[in-house]
Amino acid sequence: IRLLEEQYGIPQTEERDPVDLLVMTILSQNTSDTNSLRAFARLKSAFCDYDLVLAATDEVVAESIRAGGLAEIKARRIKEALFRIKQDAGAISLSFLADMKKDEAMAYLLSLPGVGPKTASVVLLFAFSMPFLPVDTHVYRVCHRLGLLDEAVSPEKAQSILERAVPVEKYLSLHLNLITHGRRICRARNPRHEECALRDCCDYYLQGQKP
Repeated sequence: IRLLEEQYGIPQTEERDPVDLLVMTILSQNTSDTNSLRAFARLKSAFCDYDLVLAATDEVVAESIRAGGLAEIKARRIKEALFRIKQDAGAISLSFLADMKKDEAMAYLLSLPGVGPKTASVVLLFAFSMPFLPVDTHVYRVCHRLGLLDEAVSPEKAQSILERAVPVEKYLSLHLNLITHGRRICRARNPRHEECALRDCCDYYLQGQKP
């Protein structure tokens, strides 16, 4: 954590609407950050509020998020999640989660279509400052390479392991800095070992140096 903060700083985040976060994270599934952000921007441009998304056909919503890939599946999941939220809360708002205990809030989000532990954790950490440490593909890869996680550990199990090992106040910092590190340095292909601040404590690098 210290080495990453020395390299990238302590991350600062903007306050985001939890429904926006939910939709953005669904759009980020199985695609690149660039494509998912483009899809979200086009969705927000096409629909001025989520009630209009809910009223639109699946085909129209899918066309607006085409850039994010798997458009038909994601359109259906987004609409189903929005419908459930409106049905439960009377409006398309997740503000009621602030009054729940963390595990209750997690259970509610996991009950929504297309929402897994990572998506739910992102919403709860960034919108409500609840103590969850989301494990995305970058976090998962870097932690495996460092030796913090065994190869057989699933992303869901990885989250609970990391949450026990990391100080709660550093969840957000570690999550964001591991993502930055995974994008810039510890890439899936051709990791840039010569620029890595973590290489002296990285199993992947040290094992590669053995004769």
